[in-house]
Amino acid sequence: MTHAITPRRGAEHSRILGVGGYRPHRVVPNEELLQYIDSSDEWIRTRSGIATRHWAGPEETVTEMSVAAAGKAIAQAGIRPEQIGCVVVSTVSHFKQTPAVATEIADRIGASPAAAFDISAACAGFGYALNLADGMVRNGSAEHVLIIGVERLSDLTDIHDRSTAFLFGDGAGAAVIGPSDTPGIGPVVWGSDGAQAGVITQTQAWDAFKGEAGVGGPSKEATYPALTMEGQTVFRWAVWEMAKVAQQALDAAGITADQLDVFVPHQANMRITDAMIKALKLPAGVPVARDIAETGNTSAASIPLAIERMLASGEAKSGDTALLIGFGAGLVYAAAVVVLP
Repeated sequence: MTHAITPRRGAEHSRILGVGGYRPHRVVPNEELLQYIDSSDEWIRTRSGIATRHWAGPEETVTEMSVAAAGKAIAQAGIRPEQIGCVVVSTVSHFKQTPAVATEIADRIGASPAAAFDISAACAGFGYALNLADGMVRNGSAEHVLIIGVERLSDLTDIHDRSTAFLFGDGAGAAVIGPSDTPGIGPVVWGSDGAQAGVITQTQAWDAFKGEAGVGGPSKEATYPALTMEGQTVFRWAVWEMAKVAQQALDAAGITADQLDVFVPHQANMRITDAMIKALKLPAGVPVARDIAETGNTSAASIPLAIERMLASGEAKSGDTALLIGFGAGLVYAAAVVVLP
């Protein structure tokens, strides 16, 4: 005799209830990097839009930065840590394969026995985690989900590589996803192009690492494999292909570009952002996140950090409709229209 399984049902809709961020104390201006690469402040600003970035100190670990960002997001969401049913952490710079750093973070913030796991989706990690969290809230497996994008990319930066030394920064961004009476997260358009996986990659695998000198940033005792990137290939792919993905996310949400209140692209390169604005025909009055100028490229942390800055500065406000898009190593991407907390 066949017995029907009772389905689990959650909220009809979900939304972002709160965001929080953490930027390391140390601010590194372009001028500091010029002792390692043949470049200039003007060249770096022109090529990337970056003036400064934050690099973490020894005590500003992936865990500590995440806990700080999570505390802000939980406070803004107005919930208690024990109401969190799952913690999802996206990172490529937590060097322990196991256990997942999400389990430690869940314990530190008081969310245990919440489910907890890490994902590796590079600069699209926040979008990937958002999609997972939306599904959990709506299928009833968790009432509230904490998602975190966190990176210490300075550990993976070759400061002598003229093409990448100035790009990357450290930080953590967090968001609480929970139930909503109205739709707050549009369909997430996500995917990958593994045929181009070598375009952004580590110089060598962990099991091949011998600890060569000169990689890992100044004043660091440990050195690690570095990130390498084919800049022009990534630029062309991001501009042309990601503009299409962004449009697909707008279409899936039933929103047109002129109905957007805010645009929050991954903070990869200011020129990529400008090109996407043109491709999307975004109206001139729509505020656009440009956190990269002070924070650099923080991979999975960049979108929540940018949202936090825009809300704090008044560029964006609660209830605004925002288009988010992340893209990076893999090559992976994720885009969605959301309502800001």
